[in-house]
Amino acid sequence: MSVELSKIKISPTKSSRLPETDLNNIPFGRVFTDHCFTACYQNGKWTDLEIKPLENFSLHPSNLALHYGQSIFEGMKASSDSDGNPLLFRPEDHAKRLNRSAARMCMPAFPEDIFIEALTELVRLDKDWIPKAEGSSLYIRPLMFAMDEFLGVAPSESYLFIIMLLPVGPYYDKPVKLYADTEFTRAAIGGTGEAKTAGNYAASLLPSRLAHQKGYDQILWLDGKEHKYVQEVGTMNIFFVFEDHIATPAIDGAILSGITRQSFITLLREKGYDVRERPITITEVMEKGKSGELKEVFGSGTAAVATVVSEICYKEEVVSFDADRAEIGPMLKETIEGIRMGEIEDTHGWILKVK
Repeated sequence: MSVELSKIKISPTKSSRLPETDLNNIPFGRVFTDHCFTACYQNGKWTDLEIKPLENFSLHPSNLALHYGQSIFEGMKASSDSDGNPLLFRPEDHAKRLNRSAARMCMPAFPEDIFIEALTELVRLDKDWIPKAEGSSLYIRPLMFAMDEFLGVAPSESYLFIIMLLPVGPYYDKPVKLYADTEFTRAAIGGTGEAKTAGNYAASLLPSRLAHQKGYDQILWLDGKEHKYVQEVGTMNIFFVFEDHIATPAIDGAILSGITRQSFITLLREKGYDVRERPITITEVMEKGKSGELKEVFGSGTAAVATVVSEICYKEEVVSFDADRAEIGPMLKETIEGIRMGEIEDTHGWILKVK
């Protein structure tokens, strides 16, 4: 794999949509900035590197991604410091995870140096779209999908890579209620659970709708073999605060290796907490939740940051948690947001400042 050694072409829009946009009233995932980055993979090379106005594109009906699901993505955020400089949170780690997803889905790696360069140039160009309201940010969506026009179960030989930007408010604005599902399976060891691939999310839509109909915000996924062990939530990894330690499911190939999850583990251990990556049964969660030994539950994710869980339902039994008494999740959210905004010192080299 090689990269065409040419400078990224930048074609700014002639008419920004920013003056028409209310950044204080932005539904998550529906408002986009003026520009995007695109690159094409053909004949073993990434070429046509360009930042240009965001626009629709056309696809042949036989596009391989539509038929066989070669599509992966990432989710990142940019904030700005008090001087207006955009700040990117752990972009190198997102580039590496994108390429792990690509490898699992039999797709070409995207060069990490070009990823960072494209990302910084794109965010620099659209930096005025970064919302200033508390809890808001510029959401970043890298995406890669197959482009071959061919009906056959085989990897594509051509791909399109895109980076889009979206100003967003908070993903969750209140504690969430989880439904532990025993019928459906999100992923199994050996499958694609650790990849951020479109099919994983498509398979979750029906179970999530059914959970919503029962009055719950999200699915708490259990393992695909026994429906015994906790895996993750539909939109985030999960943490459990017990009396003597904090636990989160271990990375085993069936759950997403969350970058926010990794950050939380680092921060908690630095603060002296005993954090254990281990198997956690749903029975343990329910029993210790009822007895009071399980003090707090929260999710972690780029969009969700740290979201407190107020209720878990399993086989019609319910355990509730007092969201107002949650301490660890809110502390982590405040810390991560402070680092992302440049208000708390970044001692880990997580922040890339776009000057």
